Amino acid sequence: MKRVKKPVFFIIAAIILVFTYTAVFGVYTQNGDTKNTWIKGVSDIRWGIDIRGGVEATFSPADGVDATAEQLEAARTIIERRMVLRSITDDEIYTDAANDRIIVRFPWRSDESTFDPEAAIEEISATAMLTFREGMEYETQSTDENGNIVYETPAGTTAENVILEGSDVVEAVPVMQQDPTTGSYTYAVSLTLSDEGAEKFAEATERLQGETISIWMDDTMISYPKVNSVIDNGQASITGNFTAESASELASTIQGGALPFALETSNFSTVNPTIGMQSLDAMMIAGVIAFAVIAVFMIIVFRLPGFVAMLTLLGQLAITFAAVSGYFPFLNSFTMTLPGIAGIILSIGVGVDANIITASRIKEELYSGKTLDGAIHRGCSNSLWSIVDGNITILIVAVMLIGVFGPSNILSQIFGASTTGAIYSFGYTLLVGVIGNFIMGVFFSRLMIKSLSGFKPLRKKWLFGGSDKA
Repeated sequence: MKRVKKPVFFIIAAIILVFTYTAVFGVYTQNGDTKNTWIKGVSDIRWGIDIRGGVEATFSPADGVDATAEQLEAARTIIERRMVLRSITDDEIYTDAANDRIIVRFPWRSDESTFDPEAAIEEISATAMLTFREGMEYETQSTDENGNIVYETPAGTTAENVILEGSDVVEAVPVMQQDPTTGSYTYAVSLTLSDEGAEKFAEATERLQGETISIWMDDTMISYPKVNSVIDNGQASITGNFTAESASELASTIQGGALPFALETSNFSTVNPTIGMQSLDAMMIAGVIAFAVIAVFMIIVFRLPGFVAMLTLLGQLAITFAAVSGYFPFLNSFTMTLPGIAGIILSIGVGVDANIITASRIKEELYSGKTLDGAIHRGCSNSLWSIVDGNITILIVAVMLIGVFGPSNILSQIFGASTTGAIYSFGYTLLVGVIGNFIMGVFFSRLMIKSLSGFKPLRKKWLFGGSDKA
């Protein structure tokens, strides 16, 4: 057996413990009344309607517009798209063409404190008009809460000459850009333009070299870069005093598109949860107790491999929480529902099973008379494909659940919005849990077991589930 260096166990264990702590509690700093979120934790999870409740809103076309069925469906699609872009996967959206209504249900934000449904619906109903304009003439200016100057209401040449509109944008994504002068990184929004938009922008940048093209969101100027060269590749960017959160929010608003007509809220109310946060707290306590019981069982039966299994299960849980809360910058947050919790529980069961298979194989090899190194090598090798086969099967099922029942899917029309959200949530957490099991229960656990076997005081067969008398 190829030896693994002794410090590997402590390095992996430290990584797992630090990762678990930050994934559960997050990392925050307080600057006066402003709370800065550096790493999101469990408190940042957006809980589904069934757990925390939410908002029900009825939207109608404003100004007495008599919308067609096609326009209502287009508005419904855009609202649904905005839900997806904001990682709201537990929602229900219906159209009532006979009464010109769109009925929407969605959960509260994770940081909601006032539980005001009228304020909450602004998250999905606001229409943001993006424009690129010549120059940067404005009528008024003010300061925001951070003391930055805000320019408002385009005037003169700027008001008259619109170069691009939101409809010219195909894609908007938040990015980090390096300043060529200072070398520092800042947040921005990268835009991909349509063919028509690229042509208009190329003409404008050629004509306005050395001058300013201002970028406006509704009547507020958000950026005013100077044109240094002709941009004819259909790529543009919005720069300004963005944070990671504000850049992501702006990109989502632009990407969400413009509604075919203005919406007014004809009715709104709160939706009571099915189980409530108190029931969730009870489930959490039950989960901690169950984890402790499993830990005691694994350690008594399998000794050191059982102890390693508990560490890797903690890491697997941390990966799941991190994937749901938005811990990773490259992975959006996710709406956690009751079926999603069921997916986590099932994936933990799969993780326990993987560790039991490995530990049992090692134990069998020890009782058959193998040396400690030989038993660990054979046990890990013989158990690998059994674990992979079982996990691959579950992985395929989880991918199918996400692919078939995910947001904006063709079968959503057949199975209904609430069913779609529930099944998607279950598939997502199950998929993440199985991936976490491959990382922790298959890869890291083997490294840790082999590392521990290198310590002379621990080179006793009974510590790995065998008997020193064999």
